Amino acid sequence: MRIAGSTVLLTGALGGIGQAIARDLAGKGAKLVLSGRRADTLEALADELGARAVTADLADPDQVDHLAQAAHDTDILIANAALPATGELLDYTPEQIDRALTVNLRAPIMLSRALAPRMVEQGRGHIVHVGSISGKAATKYSSLYSAAKFGLRGFALSLRQDLHGTGVGVSVVQPGAVRDVGMFAATGATPPTGVRMVSPAQVVSGVVRAVERDLCEVNVAPVELRVLSALAGQFPGFAEKAQRGSSAERTLNEVVAAHRDRR
Repeated sequence: MRIAGSTVLLTGALGGIGQAIARDLAGKGAKLVLSGRRADTLEALADELGARAVTADLADPDQVDHLAQAAHDTDILIANAALPATGELLDYTPEQIDRALTVNLRAPIMLSRALAPRMVEQGRGHIVHVGSISGKAATKYSSLYSAAKFGLRGFALSLRQDLHGTGVGVSVVQPGAVRDVGMFAATGATPPTGVRMVSPAQVVSGVVRAVERDLCEVNVAPVELRVLSALAGQFPGFAEKAQRGSSAERTLNEVVAAHRDRR
């Protein structure tokens, strides 16, 4: 799939990774449609990049439908928007649970469902779901986030098989810890001891490779984290014991405290 000249819908365009993706794709000649919740900031970014802006809160199903209609000519969907959704399940209200699952799982599914038919009709297109290594390995205080990211991974891998032969590809891109933006930058939490982080540019590169090479799954993480997440997926009991009392648990406590007002 060629990015140059393609119409690309990018959700979560105002986040650190979202802005990095937007700027890179604009430089590659994509016709961008940017989506986010803050209209003034979104318009400013769209003006800078010569893009269209569609303000939408993906927690509202009606606004998800509005976004799909406004971007009906999409050739490439990059579903990047997500809420942190960290913390113990018992601390969440039912409304907060619905919001987390709607933004992190339902919205990307519904956008895929709305935009894929035109892609199939055209015989070309690509759908990228930006997930997380948390979609492969569970950690403490991440039950809602992991539920969505595990589900997103399964959805993307199955949809890819459904659309095989239509000219439409589906990929899931799963970053590990990202420096300068995202969880650690937003919360000031201390990364776990010995954990190497990736750059926003590496995540962008993973998204671009997924589109251009029609890759099934791209894990953007140091090799040791990729190995550990694979082992944790196969041996969750072992992974659970290894995490207890570790520096990772301390970090998670810091993240949960910082994200409490973002549910």
